[in-house]
Amino acid sequence: MQTAMIRRASIAAITVGLASATWPALAFTAFITNEKGNSVTALDTDRLEATRTFAVGKRPRGIAVSRDGSQLYVCVGDDNAIQIYDAKSLQLTGRIASPDPEQLALSPDGARLYVANEDDNLVTVIDTLTRKPLGRIRVGVEPEGVAVSPDGKIVVSTSETTNMAHFIDPVAEKTVANVLVAPRPRYAQFTPDGSELWVSSEVGGVISIVDPIRRSVTGKISFDVPGLAKEQTQPVGIRMTNDGKTAFVALGPANRVAVIDVATKRIEKYLLVGQRVWQLALTPDDRYLLAVNGLTNDVSVIDVAARKVLKSIPVGSSPWGVAVAPQ
Repeated sequence: MQTAMIRRASIAAITVGLASATWPALAFTAFITNEKGNSVTALDTDRLEATRTFAVGKRPRGIAVSRDGSQLYVCVGDDNAIQIYDAKSLQLTGRIASPDPEQLALSPDGARLYVANEDDNLVTVIDTLTRKPLGRIRVGVEPEGVAVSPDGKIVVSTSETTNMAHFIDPVAEKTVANVLVAPRPRYAQFTPDGSELWVSSEVGGVISIVDPIRRSVTGKISFDVPGLAKEQTQPVGIRMTNDGKTAFVALGPANRVAVIDVATKRIEKYLLVGQRVWQLALTPDDRYLLAVNGLTNDVSVIDVAARKVLKSIPVGSSPWGVAVAPQ
């Protein structure tokens, strides 16, 4: 009986120990394009360090990871192409001709890739299986941002010079509406439920909130960073947590990331990061936010729950874009 009691006590102790153990975070790989370095840096989000930097084409900017995490799509603007890399081996596996691509976005099923071709004022639709263009859609002058609604029924392109968000029917492959926003729109992001479209305007210094059904601006979010002039606050990248409750906005030369309550549109905090923070990415578990800093050649790692910058990770020259692969 005494032996049995000891055994039961040991099992109980192990159970308590397991229950109280702190399990490691899920490990993801983030990929950062280095615009002037003509390279991409891979980051391990568990160890929070760079693991490899590899050469790509000239002037890499926009980047995306396939839905299954197996492929990287890299916009190499000065090579007029989308380069495709194996996400594990980091070997080049394909190339798709595309005039001056800047940003790109995948459809929810991963079957189509939508690319903003800045010099040609087009959005190119690419079949990810055949790696062939399916169509080209005329939009405004200097398209940059591309966003796809969660249900895949709406594609939006922002044009920097026309100052519009262009609504595209992906089935008909044509522009169906144009919404005027603040000057120099750079990025667009749907809320996870698809009820709102947020568009950042670098020169206008605001986020325009667009109703995707009525296709009109319903509100704006402006920024007031203590100690900085208004013109220093230039919003670019936007990311939202999976639950749709919190948004993060990169404020460019303000060297801050704004934390915003999505429901109230209230700015909760400004986080000091590196110089000229440009694009952002969340890990799939919403544990970390990665902020890419173009002038300090690093990535700031932000603890999402704590709203705190944990560390800076050096990357290549003039980092621009970032994407995180699923586990």
